Amino acid sequence: MTSTPEDIVRRAAASFNAGRIDEARRLCEQELKRTPGEPMLSHLLAAVLFSRHDVATARVHIAASLARRPDNAAAQLLAARIARAGKDFAAALGHVDRALALAPQRDTLVEKARILDQAGHRTQARETWQAILKAVPDSGEAAARLGRLAFEDGDLAGAASYLERATSADAPASAWFDLGLVRQDQRDHIAAAAAYRTALALKPDHAEAALNLGIALQESGDPEAAMQSYSEAYRLRPEMFGSIAMALTSASHGRLWLDEAALRLALTR
Repeated sequence: MTSTPEDIVRRAAASFNAGRIDEARRLCEQELKRTPGEPMLSHLLAAVLFSRHDVATARVHIAASLARRPDNAAAQLLAARIARAGKDFAAALGHVDRALALAPQRDTLVEKARILDQAGHRTQARETWQAILKAVPDSGEAAARLGRLAFEDGDLAGAASYLERATSADAPASAWFDLGLVRQDQRDHIAAAAAYRTALALKPDHAEAALNLGIALQESGDPEAAMQSYSEAYRLRPEMFGSIAMALTSASHGRLWLDEAALRLALTR
């Protein structure tokens, strides 16, 4: 009995969900040779390729799917995500707006906020994140992004409020790092150090968090712990040496290093 495209889609989706990505791709590609442009298969193959970061080829296949089913909201949303990954923000907004018109969903609105954010449309991004946070008060991503935008605008109190909200539950290292930046600008170096430590615990290769932890510790009067953090930042990213040297000599509790070789040696001990 010959398998239908629907049968292949079910098998390929099961393989994809089980982590057998190559098998899912092979099933889709084989069936598309038999039924070129079949929208469900093209959609699924686009998702498979996108999971492998093959943005260009994924875009070709999602376009083929939409050519047959332009009113499929899920395909429009995937097309928006693929276009955003390719930094084609105008196309991404076109797809996400179409998806929202077809089926307004929370995930689709979040995608629109991400597109606006990455495209640099700050006012629209802020308004969209605010709408998301109003509808979903526990949205950590919305609170974190609003916190970052407030910080960039110089609104430290607003940024702190949003970022405390974002980090009240599970939050990525980026949110904790931004909270550290805010606390540091507020001259609360102990709270800043605590936030940077959490960022490093979540993302041990976060060199910027290690550097800023060193600055916060130095400003709070703990030079030995600061040097340990600077050493970690240097280990993670040796090209940060200039920033470390500047931090060591410019902070209120800094030390004067005249010998670059001696400082490099100290950072590797």
